[in-house]
Amino acid sequence: MTDRGRGREGVAAEAGAVSFVCAACGVALTGPLMRLPAVPEAPYHAWSEADEPRPLPATVPSGHYAIETEPYGAPLVVAEVPGPVMPRQGQHWNADGNPLVSRGPRGNIVVNPDDARGLELEHAAPACCGASPDGGMNQVCACGTLVATLSSDCAMPYELHLSAAHVRPVRP
Repeated sequence: MTDRGRGREGVAAEAGAVSFVCAACGVALTGPLMRLPAVPEAPYHAWSEADEPRPLPATVPSGHYAIETEPYGAPLVVAEVPGPVMPRQGQHWNADGNPLVSRGPRGNIVVNPDDARGLELEHAAPACCGASPDGGMNQVCACGTLVATLSSDCAMPYELHLSAAHVRPVRP
């Protein structure tokens, strides 16, 4: 049988794709996604020159996911030397002028936010025009479980980090 007529989901399922579900209630949080070998670099976008603030282009292409190997999200702690606060983000300082870095979890599943289903934004850290990952998980499943961290502010990479401790992969 050819790939014609099966659609993207049928082809993806046969090629080893997984969907992610809430570990607490089993509700689907994504459709079938194919794994990338690494999280791509965030696409360049001159956000400071944009006519209107909006999320940057997505880091992960639709229909894919990657595993974040570096710490991501809260808590943010004082660092000895300045560096990126989180992967694909610039430097960040506290009110005393000390550089901060993430000591959040490793192993998050990074997806295109447009591939997520049924998540609601909850208590996002303040940002000018979207959600910031600085405060930790900010996406809640329909069952009330915090499951992910959305980064959607105009000055940050546009990505959704599913918590490996709160979601699980299933074969479609």
